[in-house]
Amino acid sequence: MKTVASKDGTKIAYDKQGNGPVLILILGALNKRGSGKKLTKLLSEQFTVVSYDRRGRGDSTDTQPYEVEKEIDDIDALIDALGGSSSLYGHSSGGVLALLAAEKLEEKVQGVALYEIPYDDDPEAQKAAKEYRRQLTQFLTEDERGDAVALFVSSVGVTDKQIAAMQHLPLWKILTAMAPTLAYDTVEIIKRYPNIDAQSIGNSALVMYGGASPDFMAKTARKLAQIMPNAKLQSLEDQTHDVKPDVMARTLMQFLG
Repeated sequence: MKTVASKDGTKIAYDKQGNGPVLILILGALNKRGSGKKLTKLLSEQFTVVSYDRRGRGDSTDTQPYEVEKEIDDIDALIDALGGSSSLYGHSSGGVLALLAAEKLEEKVQGVALYEIPYDDDPEAQKAAKEYRRQLTQFLTEDERGDAVALFVSSVGVTDKQIAAMQHLPLWKILTAMAPTLAYDTVEIIKRYPNIDAQSIGNSALVMYGGASPDFMAKTARKLAQIMPNAKLQSLEDQTHDVKPDVMARTLMQFLG
């Protein structure tokens, strides 16, 4: 493990593996750097792969109040520590961060690969998202971390029976420790997505979605790929939001290689 200081002094912990062009993995909600361990190992055959604990998670610290721009500064600090340029792979809400970083950091970002930004512009989905944000804010204000995690995992399809089983596993303690960061991903970051000037992001980009994922994932990906001037759209056959590491590694190697 190594660390780098972000602009506001927050310590960002990261692991580096492999040789070749730098590729930073930006993961989504309730993930730590170890979540990308299998993907990192596969990609390290071709890249210098960097997986990091986003602020407020794992071995990284945090500095309040939270601002999305601080997370972009974290990525900027990592890129500087790794030689001044990098490609980015963003999964889920991490894809929004990758887009924002490409928009702000410009030539420091060599290429951008995005998998399933979880934004649904359907009016009913937006109504449900508003109610989710209200409940999440209430749970976090009352420091009901378990309820906050249960709300989130339920929103992505985990059943009540599965949640009850999860609560007896060591994983639950890890997830509840990261619960405050749910507000970062599922409120602050995702609400920035509709206002990103994607047309101004001229980086080489790969916009991906899973063939077995909900239809809105494909719809969002198609719209984004149409707007970005140098983007390629790709469906990953039989994949869900929990994309298999070997499938993603192969796809990224083909795109960035």
